[in-house]
Amino acid sequence: MLDSLQGKGCVVTGAARSIGLGIAEKYCKDGAKVAMIDINPEVMEQAERLRAEGGFAKGYILDVTDRDAVLECFVQIEKDIGPIFSLVNNAGIVDQRPFEEITTEMIDKQMAVNVNGTLFCCQGAIKSMRENKMGRIINFSSKSGKTGSALMAHYSAAKGAIIALTHALAFELAGDNIQVNCMCPGITDDSGVWGVVSSKYTENLKLPREEVIKRFTAKIPLKRLTYIEDIVEMVHFLTLKGDYMTGQAYNITGGREMH
Repeated sequence: MLDSLQGKGCVVTGAARSIGLGIAEKYCKDGAKVAMIDINPEVMEQAERLRAEGGFAKGYILDVTDRDAVLECFVQIEKDIGPIFSLVNNAGIVDQRPFEEITTEMIDKQMAVNVNGTLFCCQGAIKSMRENKMGRIINFSSKSGKTGSALMAHYSAAKGAIIALTHALAFELAGDNIQVNCMCPGITDDSGVWGVVSSKYTENLKLPREEVIKRFTAKIPLKRLTYIEDIVEMVHFLTLKGDYMTGQAYNITGGREMH
């Protein structure tokens, strides 16, 4: 069990904004060497900001659906920050629409980014982790990956696949002392996903945004949406203390999801 992440190489995908950026900031504050990946060029500015604040951060513009580019990027990351200790696969997309409207292209896009992107980044990181007989992989599923969400069948299917991938990798990598877990957040306030989802629910349910939030909050035993900080703290805990935790899909839902 570690006391801090001082000097540890940590990679975060989807790190330009929101949850991924929060995780990268937390890692930097704990002394980690952080590689920040995103398809959004803004990731370079955020990495520069964290360096100006005294952290060790380097940005990489990358399409995680391009396997060759991903593997090349991870070779460069190891040169830049040293051995990779932690990988957080936060990069993902969401879509919402009636089931009958889902096309082949929409399904393929959900799978390409959410599932293939996660798988490719794991492939990029595990060589370093295996060589050092130590590592943490934290994938991002969703509440929707456990109990599918209405109007989000293709997204739910992709996030369910992340949980199965996490289980499989936890078994396969345990012998190399690599722990693999995943996050299953509920509706997360101030996140890009919720911004898309809430506007779509407003459109599809023909309700004002305030009523949509009220309806969803009423389903949560703790009576509030998930905060980005709730997720960041759990990721940090698993990275720092999770040496006997593997193959788990952790709910961060205020009690809405309990299995």
